[in-house]
Amino acid sequence: MTSANQLLNHRYGNGNFNSDVPWNDTLETLLSHRSIRGYLGNSLPSGTLEILIAAAQSASTSSNLQTWSVIAVENTDRKQQLSQLANNQPHIRQCPLFLVWLADLARLAHIAEERGLPHEGLDYLEMFLMAALDTALAAQNAVVAAESLGLGTVYIGALRNNPLEVARLLNLPSHVVAVFGLCVGYADPVINVDIKPRLPQSVVLHRENYQLQTQNEGIARYNQVMEEFYSSQNMNVPGDWSEHSSKRVANANSLTGRQNLREILTKLGFQLR
Repeated sequence: MTSANQLLNHRYGNGNFNSDVPWNDTLETLLSHRSIRGYLGNSLPSGTLEILIAAAQSASTSSNLQTWSVIAVENTDRKQQLSQLANNQPHIRQCPLFLVWLADLARLAHIAEERGLPHEGLDYLEMFLMAALDTALAAQNAVVAAESLGLGTVYIGALRNNPLEVARLLNLPSHVVAVFGLCVGYADPVINVDIKPRLPQSVVLHRENYQLQTQNEGIARYNQVMEEFYSSQNMNVPGDWSEHSSKRVANANSLTGRQNLREILTKLGFQLR
């Protein structure tokens, strides 16, 4: 078992983190997370999908409404089509299992209609936000479960680049949208992927009230850590983390088509009042 301090120092990119908290396998799985973008062709053991969904369904869900669904995609042609809709990312084609996670209000609308009851509340932003949050909580449970089984994963947010096309491909009804995808499979050991450092806790952890200006020192230190990480991983990322992140939010075009998401969600049945 890797020690707590080793993993903590990998996660923050320095050798200054020490913890006396009792260590366990769950913490090791969480702190060892890597995004895997290269997969072997090996199929998954029988029952793996069902265990991942059981883990997902064990996540918290607001008011027990369970406003999410997931589509398991194993068909080669369909994975190819989804890959093309998500910036042609090759790992979508490589992985044996691709999960499309859905914010799903159609089920609640259907239940209400079956009983002759109104469902106007589904047209409000709160319900879409609830569904998106429920979906993310469920998916992250599945990720932890998959990684505890020795599998690799990576989220695919690029499905939101073409949500209408994804909806048509997967036969999604009104009030359902693909929030993100998830590759699941055995990592290709040839592709070296190290633990990516995160912002120091001095930036993200606030006590009693929020402080913005005091984050500058931690962000400056993180910029240096990430430049070293990019270099060690042979990643051609110009500038530091702050520059890279600022470019991602510079203007509407930086959102790679997602700047139209509100209008598209309306077309998919979400009124967002």
